[in-house]
Amino acid sequence: MEKAPTLTVAVYGSRHQGENAEAVFVLLRELSERGCRLLIHPKLMNHLSDLLGDKFSQSVNLYGSPADSNFNADLALSIGGDGTFLRTARWVADKEIPILAINTGNLGYLTAFDITETSLIADTLFSGKFKIENRSLLEIDVEGHDLDIWNYALNELAILRDETASMITVDSSLDGEELASYLSDGLIVSTPTGSTGYNLSVGGPVVQPTSPTLVVAPVAPHSLTMRPIVIADSSELSFRVTARSETFKLSLDGNYVTLPCGVKVTAKKAPFVVRVIQRLGFNFADRLRHKLLWGVR
Repeated sequence: MEKAPTLTVAVYGSRHQGENAEAVFVLLRELSERGCRLLIHPKLMNHLSDLLGDKFSQSVNLYGSPADSNFNADLALSIGGDGTFLRTARWVADKEIPILAINTGNLGYLTAFDITETSLIADTLFSGKFKIENRSLLEIDVEGHDLDIWNYALNELAILRDETASMITVDSSLDGEELASYLSDGLIVSTPTGSTGYNLSVGGPVVQPTSPTLVVAPVAPHSLTMRPIVIADSSELSFRVTARSETFKLSLDGNYVTLPCGVKVTAKKAPFVVRVIQRLGFNFADRLRHKLLWGVR
């Protein structure tokens, strides 16, 4: 009988496992028993070691514990919720390693499996019976500034007013041509993946995740004529903010930096994608109905 190929699997997870720690351990132990070489992020490894003691270190085939993106793997596991998935994408960075998201949280809109499905997860990884979706990201550049955060966004870029009640004006351009001056609390540029998040909460449309588009949506606009618009993801957007305060906030997937008004912010499609593992038979419309209760009366 031909021996199954050895898989190197990178594992990132939430440090709020609590009641799920035993189930996570069972999954990692089963992967180890099937010959997987596990690269476990040190924060998760230390968390599980604290919760589970010696049985964790004695039962799991730890191949390495990289804190940064200086590694390679066949697959990556994201164990947690949607926030964990975003952090896993940053950890994997531009390697385009396929990510399987496993839910141990509440909604888990981006996740494909539940942590209780241990054997099914392992069978899926080793059989290769899954499909992969490519999800686009935004690449953000701020003129004259090196950001202290990862300058890519899988969900959205948000330009927001600083700690003040006053609105801001966001002068925006599309491919070098004037688009609009948004007088509002802020402006969101959402990827299709992020369309069901912040974008949806401000009245933006839900977009099929693999669609080659972006959504530009104002936050609490001063004018009723300012509505969300959908543009091609091949477009390049640029923004300048003016406000009564001297600064504004730039958020990339919820990670904030404070910037001076007047700087030029540029957003465009990143040169790499996040590859998301989905179950065979995965259906976007089904996920909307089951996760977001879409159309439920």
